[in-house]
Amino acid sequence: MSTHESWKPRIAPGMRLQMEPTQNAWVLLYPEGMARLNPSASEVLRRCDGTLDVAAITAELEGLFEIRGILPQVQELVDEGARRGWIV
Repeated sequence: MSTHESWKPRIAPGMRLQMEPTQNAWVLLYPEGMARLNPSASEVLRRCDGTLDVAAITAELEGLFEIRGILPQVQELVDEGARRGWIV
């Protein structure tokens, strides 16, 4: 699966993204368990609410962290999340 910049990803039904103080990290909870997210993944997935497209998520992160050229990495992460059923 390859995403397009205009796709507006959102966390899949049955999944819940939350900050877990005991893990000191964002986690994605799902019926079979939990995935602890690294900081980059959590920044992307926290923006997957169905209102922002991949291009807007990328632009927001590039502005926030003062970096450029991360669209391929954002698309790769979103593709992997979709492959795992975490986002739709």
